Amino acid sequence: METTVEGVNILADEPRRIDGVPDWFSDSRQAGWKLFEGLAMPSRKDEEWRFAKLRHLDFKKIKLPDSSGGQESRGTKGLDKCGARFVFVNDCLTERENNLPAEVICLPLLEALEEHSELLQQYFMKAEARLGSAKFAALHQAHVSSGVFIYVPDGIEVEDPIEVSHWITGDHVVTFPHTLVVTGKNARVSVVDYFQSDAGVKGAWTIPVNELVAGPGSQLSYLGLQDLSDESRMIQVSNTSVARDATAKSFILNSGAAWVRQESLSQLVGENSHSDMLSVSIARDGQEYDQRTFQHHASAQSYSDLLYKNTLYDESRTIFSGLILVDEGAHQTDAYQTCRNLLMSDTVEANSMPGLEINADQVKCSHGSTSAMIDEDEIFYLRARGVKPHVARQLVAQGFSVECISRLKSPELEELVLGFAAREFHRISESAVAR
Repeated sequence: METTVEGVNILADEPRRIDGVPDWFSDSRQAGWKLFEGLAMPSRKDEEWRFAKLRHLDFKKIKLPDSSGGQESRGTKGLDKCGARFVFVNDCLTERENNLPAEVICLPLLEALEEHSELLQQYFMKAEARLGSAKFAALHQAHVSSGVFIYVPDGIEVEDPIEVSHWITGDHVVTFPHTLVVTGKNARVSVVDYFQSDAGVKGAWTIPVNELVAGPGSQLSYLGLQDLSDESRMIQVSNTSVARDATAKSFILNSGAAWVRQESLSQLVGENSHSDMLSVSIARDGQEYDQRTFQHHASAQSYSDLLYKNTLYDESRTIFSGLILVDEGAHQTDAYQTCRNLLMSDTVEANSMPGLEINADQVKCSHGSTSAMIDEDEIFYLRARGVKPHVARQLVAQGFSVECISRLKSPELEELVLGFAAREFHRISESAVAR
């Protein structure tokens, strides 16, 4: 491996020191580094990496961004109105805005460590990465210094979503964004994470971790919108815990990057807990989106519903591997898992591996996957009404994604996601015409 200009070899040198942070955080970073060193890189023999192209795990030339600050901010066309807004460029905070109630804690990670250390320590990096990327979650733990901590106390409802933008500039840079959201009893909040980069960025990496802790009776919604440059790569680890009578909703949109690995674990730990796991991916060229999910029902009378929709163009690939696990004693569980793939060419590849493991009685569980091409009758119908062929295909593909987006049950969030998706479909459509 090469040594970077910062003197930090991302896979061989210990994390650089951060002054002024609590001892427990420094210890956590060192523990993450020790764990990272002790874990092997994924191999073809690992079931959790089945079908994945491991050649993408190339960290040569990868460096930490300049830690001296002075980054220029980047704009993100997001929501018209938000409760708070943060912009990070190469893991440096460049913009902030906060219009939240005074009771709500919403701070950059380093400030939260200074002002709310004990509270942050209760929740930070507590869940184990169980779907294959434990080594990279440990690498994140060792290097993390950027992100947000959001704590909504009992009974507080945040009306407008919180927006957090994570930008990458410069070639061969790696960032480690962290989003930790905790809701108290009967609280409510929505958070939107944007993962983006300058269009010409080459060889960049981002390894984010988001942790969602939905307290009793609360409602927590999380959106992750990924639109990185065509030569960027991403490994995202998501852990959600849902308490009694709480609802957690997670939505992921993929439209950029050369390769993305996303692992999403939802643990239902209280009765009448509810989890929705939603995703829309629009893959083109030679992109690969690798999605691994785990719906863990640890309590009786819990409910989860997963719907992933992938639209594949050109020579792109997707991988979906999902498991529903119902523990002993988790009776009267309802769990559903669906992955649907729309194949827009003869050269795409969609791999789906849904699974069930049930150890309780009186449960309703189902899983399934479908892959199909566009029905030519639909194209004929639109062409007969004067719609050009490439536009007709674009409209059908957009319609395929709407079912998933509509489950957000929020007009402003649905409009946001539809706008991101529409821009990607339009770009693909125009590119097809140019060819």
